[in-house]
Amino acid sequence: MARVRIGISPIIPTVASFLLAALWALSVFAGWGLEAFCAGGESASACSQRLDSVSTVSGLFAVAAACCTAAAWLAPSARNDPRVFTRFMGVSVAAWIAAEGVLFLGGMLAR
Repeated sequence: MARVRIGISPIIPTVASFLLAALWALSVFAGWGLEAFCAGGESASACSQRLDSVSTVSGLFAVAAACCTAAAWLAPSARNDPRVFTRFMGVSVAAWIAAEGVLFLGGMLAR
């Protein structure tokens, strides 16, 4: 019996990666993180400083995710082999989720 392999379009993980990147960028650079975690309560400057350090750690995952997304589309080995492309995009999406998770957990602790 032959196995039928159903693949997904490469656009789906790419769009997911870009949406997670946009969410992370808005949280870090557009003040969404400050509004979510530092509104009210204690002094905003102390919370902002703690959130900046969390953003830096989260940024390491974001850089890795962006590099994996770029490698998935630009590396000749990934363009020629769908398995390599899928691995790069899988790592990319996982790294974006890790970046968001670090930002969220760190923001909750910064509160």
